[in-house]
Amino acid sequence: MPTILEVQNVNKRFGGLKALDDVNLKVEEGSIHAIIGPNGAGKSTLLNCFVGRLVPDTGAVTFDGQSLIGRKPHEINQMGVSRVFQTPEIFQDLTVAENVMIPALARRDGAFRLSGWAPLSREKEIRDRAMATLEDVGLAERRDLESGSLSRGDKRRLEMAMCLVQDPKLLLLDEPTAGMSRADTNNTIDLLKRIGQARNVTKVVIEHDMHVVFSLADRISVLAQGHVIVEDVPERIKGDPKVQEAYLGGAHL
Repeated sequence: MPTILEVQNVNKRFGGLKALDDVNLKVEEGSIHAIIGPNGAGKSTLLNCFVGRLVPDTGAVTFDGQSLIGRKPHEINQMGVSRVFQTPEIFQDLTVAENVMIPALARRDGAFRLSGWAPLSREKEIRDRAMATLEDVGLAERRDLESGSLSRGDKRRLEMAMCLVQDPKLLLLDEPTAGMSRADTNNTIDLLKRIGQARNVTKVVIEHDMHVVFSLADRISVLAQGHVIVEDVPERIKGDPKVQEAYLGGAHL
């Protein structure tokens, strides 16, 4: 499979702390690639280098053949990269449907061009697109609810819908099951699997829950002290002594 995201010799320092140390990583198109590691390993720092929130001190980050270095977050989003945050980033006071229609408009027009003279309810094409995406994530029946009233699991599904309605090529998920019950976690795993089957979208997942990682990932990269210590398929990662030592202090995964 072709590589859609490539990280080459990326370094990032914050004062005396070296957060990323010569990171190299390749993500194959259409795959689910997990990034795991202990707290402070550099996972979120690396993810922020993918979306323009941080600029590496040295190295290259290439998406679909184009450099991401120096681009602003909205430019990277327009290129086809969407991110699901640790805490769901939604418009709490808007309805579920309105939350999904707004990024759909931004994707179509290249910017947020909302006008009081052209309410969202009149945008039939956009509304139909939003409804189809809500159907995909199982939220169509909640379309008219105020988003702030949703459960954490449903808020996460809504945020995924807000990303998916933009037809991203790459979906970045930063601890997508954080704070969820086991039932919501399993529902999220099922949702991500369905997304993979229904849409040609590559996913990079940062996650602490090993149940989630081994249920989803085609390939896993393990970060420790800002460096990728091993990258392999899940079956080999489980028994790798370097992973057990770095990630769990020698305990078995």
